[in-house]
Order: sequence, then C-alpha cells, then structure tokens
Amino acid sequence: MPASDTWVRLTDAPLAVGELHDWAVQPDCGAVVVFTGTVRDHAAGRPGVSSLEYEAWAEEVEPRLASLAAEARRRWPGIGRLALHHRTGTLVPGEPSVVVAVSTPHRAQAFEAARWCIDRLKASIPIWKRETWDGGEGWGLDATEIEDVAAAPPEEAQT
Repeated sequence: MPASDTWVRLTDAPLAVGELHDWAVQPDCGAVVVFTGTVRDHAAGRPGVSSLEYEAWAEEVEPRLASLAAEARRRWPGIGRLALHHRTGTLVPGEPSVVVAVSTPHRAQAFEAARWCIDRLKASIPIWKRETWDGGEGWGLDATEIEDVAAAPPEEAQT
C-alpha cells in the first residue's frame, strides 16, 4: 500500500480489484467508484480472441500515471484516494487489465473523475496490446497517437 492517497502502478501481476476498492474507502468520502477494464473474447473483425498481450514503455508509464492523477486532483479537488493500475503481459478473456478507483465525498464527482481518468489513461499512457484471435494475431486496431495527459477540455471537470 502506498504512503499517500494516490497509488499508481504498472505490473505483470494480477490486479487486486477488491483490494483497490477497500484501499480507496475513507471516512470523509461517501462514494467509491471502481472501473475495471477486462479482456473481451472479441474485437472488431476479430472473433474468438483468446488472449491479449500488453506491452508498455515502462519507464514512462508510472510518471505519466502520476501526472494523470495530479491533473484529476486539480480538476476534482474533493478526490480522497485515487488508484490507477495497469497490467502487462499475456491476459485471457475475463482478466482485469486496468483498474481506476476513485473516492470522493459525493457520487457525481467519483463517477466523473473515474470516467475522465480511464479515458485519459487510454489516450495518454504508452501501453499497447497485441491480440490473438481465431485465425490470426496482431496489434489492437484502436491504437492512437499518445496525447498530453491534460489534453481533455476543462469543461469536463466539476469541483
């Protein structure tokens, strides 16, 4: 467990979703939202996905996750605890690949901050996936250019 109220992590170990939820709970926060991204058994034009292999620019991931967390705290000053964890390595359908956990005093802020965090994580963190499906394998088709962490419009955040 981290010493601060922000916990960012890139790991090849299974993600402990329940542990992240429990860690995010605080007496002054009435809401905890946990988003878990799991591996699907299909992708566009790729039925029967049997595995995803996540690769990352490891030296850049945790510093960028920390910047993303700092920006989320700037946009939602009421955030109590915030965890951003992503997995690397080979995963099979049903396994968690990413977890965002946010606690805030009220539910609207927790939902908004969690959604913003996962959307910005997907756009700004250098992690890529290679899919294996019935009849082939290749890089995920949803890859985009890596954006700046704070690139989302300011009107998405509410204090």
